[in-house]
Amino acid sequence: MHDGTRPGDEQKNADSLEVHADMSNYDWTVESEDAKTRIDKYIAEALGEEASRSQVQLWIADGHVKVNDSHVKSNYKLSQGDRISLVIPAAEPVEIIPEDIPLEIAYEDSDLIVVNKPRGMVVHPAPGHPSGTLVNALMYHCKDLSGINGELRPGIVHRIDKDTSGLIMAAKNDKAHASLAAQLKDHSVTRRYYAVVHGNISHDQGTIDAPIGRDPHDRKLYMVTDRNSKHAVTHFTVVERFGDYSLLELKLETGRTHQIRVHMKYIGHPLVGDPVYGKSKGLKMNGQALHAAVLGFIHPQTNEYLEFSAPLPDDMEELLAVLRSR
Repeated sequence: MHDGTRPGDEQKNADSLEVHADMSNYDWTVESEDAKTRIDKYIAEALGEEASRSQVQLWIADGHVKVNDSHVKSNYKLSQGDRISLVIPAAEPVEIIPEDIPLEIAYEDSDLIVVNKPRGMVVHPAPGHPSGTLVNALMYHCKDLSGINGELRPGIVHRIDKDTSGLIMAAKNDKAHASLAAQLKDHSVTRRYYAVVHGNISHDQGTIDAPIGRDPHDRKLYMVTDRNSKHAVTHFTVVERFGDYSLLELKLETGRTHQIRVHMKYIGHPLVGDPVYGKSKGLKMNGQALHAAVLGFIHPQTNEYLEFSAPLPDDMEELLAVLRSR
């Protein structure tokens, strides 16, 4: 679902925001591999985190979904070539409540803030995660975030996954937001990660240049594919080897969803603890062993280059201690 526009500073009170999402239209054509899939399952997977299957069923019941220009029921089985249209109605007003959640702040001024996000924290509210997010915490702390990304994602310029820890920046005004977003688009932002992966990577460094798109069999997942994909490049350097595991430093040239996780799986070295792209056997962690350690960019006001680093979180340090002691 697309973010709504921000109508000035309309606030119900100092502690809540009112959200108005614009109507969104989606169209899909069913391909052979999705034939015989239920319509509600297909749409829910296509929308990923934007909507649950129960929400999709409500939209179908309310007549917001058509197949070949006709209304259907939630249990309708798709056929190859079916044309699906979904018109998401304007969302009812909802409140995003600022929450007094502790933040580890690496840098802050009147234009932006850089935070070291803990593993397990969602960046912005979404179905299933209405509170406890970085946005809830930022709204309590800042009071003055950029509105470019809509009411649901105020100030958010980029994201890191829920179970990835590390540095993330947010903008406090629209000028700063536009500048930081442009730097991300131009690939001029410095982003370095540390990850523990399965396997012994024999060469000291390498580049993975492989396009990433949605997995046609599960649209919540991503994979390396030439079909409906986007250019993706990840550079890596081996920092330390532990026999059947390796510690890597990774530099993102592009910033696709799940990029590092997908690329490392693609070359046969998935991240330790990755619940989606990892291995079921081996060392365990509560989420993938991935940390956004370095973030650098040009300050939107002063034009000075700023770079920040965040040490590895305790759980990754403990994992490395186990590997070194073996």
